[in-house]
Amino acid sequence: MTVPFTPFAVTTVGSWPRPQALLRAMKTRSDELPRLQKEAVVAAVRAQEEAGAEIITDGEQRRDNFTSFLSERVEGFRCMSMADLLDHVEDKAAFETLLQTLDVPAYAIRNNVAIGRLRTVQPLVRDDLAYLRSLTKRPVKVTLPGPYILVRSSWVEALSRPAFGDRRELCDDVVQLLRAELQALIDTGVDVVQFDEPVLTELAFAGKSNTHTFMCAALAANANPESELDLAVELMNRVVDGLTGPLRAVHICRGNWSRDEGVLLQGSYDALLPHLSRMHVDQFVLEYATPRAGDPALLRALPEGAAIGFGVVNPRTDELEDPHAVATRVRALAQAVGHERIHLNPDCGFGTFAERPMNSAANAQAKVRVLADAARLLRSEQV
Repeated sequence: MTVPFTPFAVTTVGSWPRPQALLRAMKTRSDELPRLQKEAVVAAVRAQEEAGAEIITDGEQRRDNFTSFLSERVEGFRCMSMADLLDHVEDKAAFETLLQTLDVPAYAIRNNVAIGRLRTVQPLVRDDLAYLRSLTKRPVKVTLPGPYILVRSSWVEALSRPAFGDRRELCDDVVQLLRAELQALIDTGVDVVQFDEPVLTELAFAGKSNTHTFMCAALAANANPESELDLAVELMNRVVDGLTGPLRAVHICRGNWSRDEGVLLQGSYDALLPHLSRMHVDQFVLEYATPRAGDPALLRALPEGAAIGFGVVNPRTDELEDPHAVATRVRALAQAVGHERIHLNPDCGFGTFAERPMNSAANAQAKVRVLADAARLLRSEQV
């Protein structure tokens, strides 16, 4: 494919820290919530534009986190906290230990659980896209949870089994849900649709299901990581096949719930590359801001022409990266894959979980400005 953007296009992964007034209104379900959400989207868009981002998101300001918002828009999902889920986990002691080890308060993160057949009661993100379009003349990106994370995090045996014959039936519902929304986004007009699949790295690095990290509860994985990765590829392709228009991206995370890098996933993307190469998407948004990710030259193994969203600033630190150092790292990747395929982004969102943002809005803007400065340096060398 031809990447339909300027080389080194600057964007974010999606989420932006929410203002305190918005967080309070979200907790109390205040009548002021719709107004505050709109104001927060405006502020996030302006911050990105002023920093030099070239592909704009709405900062996910209408969401509690990147998956839980769907419980308000899809019949069949119930939003539950990790504390609520403790009552339904087979090994409660092990799950509690896991949360403590990984520095995750059980009350702070909420997760959708499939308790009935899924039916859309309002657009997933299409209305959000329409408002975003009204605020900027720049290309826009919308983000959706990927099909695998939705299946994996929402299947809780004790709660889901009464509504579904098996997990395959939930897979079918999720594919139908996301495919219909993707078609609606194409019809509305969107430049980039990014599917978030954060736990694929866990499958590659953490092994069998009894070694789960925290990420999104992850209660439903099969004991065979290879079969789960095959399922992730199958589901993504079922969602996107035959639908063209926007840049279709997948973001693959290494954990963004703690500033303690020691509890986040480590390892090269090498083990995932054969599976990613079978995904029918146009861009892979990957995390390389820390040494945990290994050598980016391995990305030569991705399909020829696939765009790469290169994570080169860390959303979990206060320290600002040096644009010259960022440019040096991007040059090394460009030598391996070609400069025309590379976009620049942070490793992950700045505010994936509303109550547990990884940074302030001011620092988020400053880090996007670092990316824009690095892009200018790199483009000046292409003239």
